[in-house]
Amino acid sequence: MAAKKKAKKAVKKVAKKAVKKVAKKAKKGKK
Repeated sequence: MAAKKKAKKAVKKVAKKAVKKVAKKAKKGKK
């Protein structure tokens, strides 16, 4: 179970990074 929790946290971290990248690209595109 601990391993599963760790895996979920890692996935969330990667997802957050991807969202930030997309948000930055969107902001640049709007300008």
